[in-house]
Amino acid sequence: MLQTRIPCMLMRGGTSKGAFFLADDLPTDPTLRDSVLLAVMGSPDPRQIDGVGGADPLTSKVAIIRRSQRDDADIDYLFAQVNVDKAVVDFGQNCGNILAAVGPYAIEQGLIEPLDKLTPVRIFMENTGQIAIAHVPTPQGYVEYEGSLRIDGVPRTAAEILIEFADIAGSNCGSLLPTGNVIDRFDGIEVTCIDNGMPVVLLRAASLGRTGYETRQQLDNDAELKARLESIRLQAGPKMNLGDVAQRTVPKMTLIAEPRNGGALTSRTFIPHRCHASIGVLGAVSVATACLLPESVTQGLATVPQGLHPRISVEHPSGEFSVELQINPAAVGEESVIGCGLLRTARLLFSGYVAIPGSLWDGPHAVVEKEKR
Repeated sequence: MLQTRIPCMLMRGGTSKGAFFLADDLPTDPTLRDSVLLAVMGSPDPRQIDGVGGADPLTSKVAIIRRSQRDDADIDYLFAQVNVDKAVVDFGQNCGNILAAVGPYAIEQGLIEPLDKLTPVRIFMENTGQIAIAHVPTPQGYVEYEGSLRIDGVPRTAAEILIEFADIAGSNCGSLLPTGNVIDRFDGIEVTCIDNGMPVVLLRAASLGRTGYETRQQLDNDAELKARLESIRLQAGPKMNLGDVAQRTVPKMTLIAEPRNGGALTSRTFIPHRCHASIGVLGAVSVATACLLPESVTQGLATVPQGLHPRISVEHPSGEFSVELQINPAAVGEESVIGCGLLRTARLLFSGYVAIPGSLWDGPHAVVEKEKR
């Protein structure tokens, strides 16, 4: 049987990489669609040798895009986290790194008419029902990928893409502090459970007998630590209104310590069972927000700048990630953060077709291939 060829663009967004599809090019049935995405990535397999995944959660991601029917958005963006070594596709979260490439993709596909210098793209994030605006550089009406912005975790510079978020507090869990507490305790460990775009459980590294400055490899090889983190994660999930999270990739678990390189805080994030090479965009927003909450686990560790637009630098294994928060001076505590902005980069890596077994889905593009032969 012939293989099914599906139009696809592979794009880097921030420090992640994913396969981008138009929604109309994928099956409409959710179960079949998930099977197709698993085949595209080559999951489940630790090497993803039979797909285009990169054997890492950061490179096993999918963006599904369509022109929006909403008045307040141009594009609808559905994010899928494809598990590397399990037959699981998780739609329960956003990905702010992949989000950085959504605007460029929409322009490349002709879904958005580019302006001469800078094109704003209003993006509805289907996973959480929130709106983001990506400002994409488009000199002479074409997406510009080359530029001078360097972000840690990416080897070269690229053109900057400003992404603005309005109020994303509780976008996954219903409220910024989904348990109703600034501090919770699981297995005798104090944590702060927070959701400002991404559900995160923050823990002081010292409370688990770690420094918080360990390398990614050291943490990935620390079976005792990972077992303790998973125990806490499974308990925190239901209390964060996420239900049973045993098969989900949220909440993220983040170890924190005092900054070492001039930032606000040092972080080591698990996604959820492997240590992140850096930190996710929306995960960084949640961590940065926790730094502003009195009595959270960040207190005594974080160095927080003052002002109505504090830029909080979250250190991570490969550098730092800066988040600019917008503060309402009339509010206090969890009501004080009303928006955020961040700078990312993106790049188109390839454009063409990705092939899957025709026995899995004899899609419309398989018919095209038969006609060619």
